[in-house]
Amino acid sequence: MSPRAAALVVAFFIAAPAIADEAAPGWPVYGGSRGGGHFTPLTQINAANVGRLREAWVYHTGDFSAGSPGHRATTFEATPILANDALYFCTPYNRVIALQAETGKPLWTHEPEPKLDRAYNKQHSLICRGVSYWQEATPDPGKPCQSRIYQGVLDGRLEALDARTGELCGDFGVGGTIDLNLMDNGGEGVVNVTSPPVVFEDLVIVGSAISDNHAIDMPSGFVRAFDARTGAERWHWSPIPEALRKQTGAGNVWAPMSVDAERGILYAPTTSPSPDYWGGMRTDPLPGVDSVVALNVRTGELIWHFQTVHHNLFDYDLPAQPTLIDVRRDGKTIPAVAQPTKTGFLWVLNRVTGEPLFPVVERPVAQSDMPGEVSSPTQPEPLLPPPLALQQVTDADIWGLTPIDRAICAERIHALRNDGLFTPPSLRGSLVVPYFGGGSNWGGMGYDPASHLAILNVMNVPGYVRLFPSAEYTERKSKSVDEVAPMIGAPFGMTRGLVLSPLGVPCTRPPWGTIAAVDLDTGEIRWQHPFGSVPVGIAGLDTPEGWGAPNLGGPLLTASGLVFIGATPDGYFHALDINTGHVVWRRALPFPGVATPMSFLGTDGRQYIVIAAGGSILLQSPLGDALVAFALAPE
Repeated sequence: MSPRAAALVVAFFIAAPAIADEAAPGWPVYGGSRGGGHFTPLTQINAANVGRLREAWVYHTGDFSAGSPGHRATTFEATPILANDALYFCTPYNRVIALQAETGKPLWTHEPEPKLDRAYNKQHSLICRGVSYWQEATPDPGKPCQSRIYQGVLDGRLEALDARTGELCGDFGVGGTIDLNLMDNGGEGVVNVTSPPVVFEDLVIVGSAISDNHAIDMPSGFVRAFDARTGAERWHWSPIPEALRKQTGAGNVWAPMSVDAERGILYAPTTSPSPDYWGGMRTDPLPGVDSVVALNVRTGELIWHFQTVHHNLFDYDLPAQPTLIDVRRDGKTIPAVAQPTKTGFLWVLNRVTGEPLFPVVERPVAQSDMPGEVSSPTQPEPLLPPPLALQQVTDADIWGLTPIDRAICAERIHALRNDGLFTPPSLRGSLVVPYFGGGSNWGGMGYDPASHLAILNVMNVPGYVRLFPSAEYTERKSKSVDEVAPMIGAPFGMTRGLVLSPLGVPCTRPPWGTIAAVDLDTGEIRWQHPFGSVPVGIAGLDTPEGWGAPNLGGPLLTASGLVFIGATPDGYFHALDINTGHVVWRRALPFPGVATPMSFLGTDGRQYIVIAAGGSILLQSPLGDALVAFALAPE
C-alpha cells in the first residue's frame, strides 16, 4: 500500500468519519462507511468506459455445499473489507481469508477452533456476511495483534484474529474467543451471529440471530459491547425487559448496525419478539422490538427508539443496516437515518431525535380471530416514500403462466385469509404480502450523498402462514414440504411457505423483483424497474426481464453515477445508470452474486469492483465459492 493510501486508512479509524457521505476511497467497514450507504467516492469507472470492465482475478474458496449428507447448504453473502492492501472476508464455513487486494493471491486463512459444524442446523444455511477491522492508535510492530480482524461465528462465537497472520489473539476472551451462548441471554435456545460486528474506538459490538419460532421463551436479543483488546464486556442492552423473558424472547439484531461517530450513536435494527405468529403471551408493551433503536455507543444507554410494526405477528423484522443520510428541507440539512423494511416501506427518521421526517399515520388493520390473541388495532404507515413492494393482492393481481396455472393460483389465494398488509395469522391460513423475506432484506440500500438518492432492490413474492393446534406438530412436520415450527409454549404451531403455481412461479403478477431510486429529500420515487430473471419450467429457461426476480444482496454506488448489483438468481452482475436505472453493462458471474459488492483503489492506481459469487439456497440458485474482482481493461 502506498504511503498516501495507508495514511487514508489509518486516518479513517482514528478520525472516524461521522456521516455516510464521508466514505473512504477504500472499503474499511462492511457498508463502505460506518453509516452504511454502500458508496465509493471513486470515479475511475464510469458510464463512458464501463464496457471495458473485465475480470481482474477470481478466487475460489472451496467452501460450499448444496446440502450433501453431513453438510448444510451454504450461502455466500460476504462483502470483503480492505485494510493494509488486503481484502478480508469470511466464507460460509466461517473461514476467514486474507487476499492480496490487487491480485487475489492468498495471504493467510483461519478456521475457527473447533471448526463450525458442517451440519449446523440453527439457520436456513451456513452463512457469514463479513468481518470487521481494528487497530491500535499507535501500533507496536514488535507485538502481535496490533491490528485485528473480528468475526462472528455462526454458532455464537466472537473471534479476534491478528490481521497480519490470521492467528487468534490469545488476550481476547478465552484464547481469542468469546462464546455468546455461555452468557446470560435468558430463555431457552441458542444465539447465532451472521452479520459483522461493529468496531468503534476500543469497542467491538455484536448482535445476534435467533430462531424466533421454536418457542415462546427464546433467548433475548442482547446487543453486547466488548473491549477490543481483552474481550471484557463493557455494556449490554436488551429489547426484552428481564421481567418478560419467560414470556417472550428474541427482538434481536441480526442485520448489520451503523454508527454516527460524531454524535456517538449506535443504530440497531431490531426484530420480532418470539414467537413470530402468536403473541398471546407478549401483550405487554415492547417498544424496543421491530424498531430502529439509537443507543449511546460508548455506554449502551437508550437514546430513542422508533417502532415500525406494533405487536408484530408477521415476521416483519427490520432486516437491513440503518443508513445514515442527510435530508434537505427549506434550505437546511437535517441529519437522518433511513431504514428499509420487509413491508416495502422506507422509513426516514431524524438521526438525533428519531422523529419521522415524512408524515406518518396509524392505519386501522384487520384483527386476529385466534383465541388468546390481541392484535394491534392500527399499524404505522409513512405517507412518503410510497411503498416499494406489493402490499395488497386483488383478483387482478393473481397470475399464472397458463390459464390452468392461474386458476390453481386463484384457488390457492382464495383459500387464504386476505385482508391486505398485516393480515393476521389464522387457522384457515393467511396471505402474507410482502412475504416474510421482504420487500427489502439484508442487502439494504445504497445512498448517493450528492443527489440524496437511495437505491433499493425489493421483492414482490406472496407467502402464507397457517396456525394449527400444537398437538398436531409432529404429524404436520412429517408431512409438510414447507417450514413447520412448534412455537413451544404457545397453544399453536405454525407452517409457512411461498404461494406458488404448479409450475413453481409466484401466484401474483410480475414483476417479482424491482430496483428503485428514491429521492430522500422529497420522498418521491424517481424510477422503479423490473430487475432480474429466474429459470422456470422443465427446460429451465430464463423468464423475460420485465418479470423481474426474487433477489438478495445490495447495491454498490459510485461517485461516477453507477449502481453495481448482482442479487438475482440468473447469475448476472449489472451496472445501472443511477439517474435512469437503465442497465449500461452486464456480465455473467461464475455463480449468482447474491451479495453486496465493494470497491477500492489499488496501489496500482486501478479501481476494483469485488463481489462474492456463490449463489443462495433461498433463491434456489446454483451454489459456488467464487470471489470475483473486476477492473478496466487497457484501452
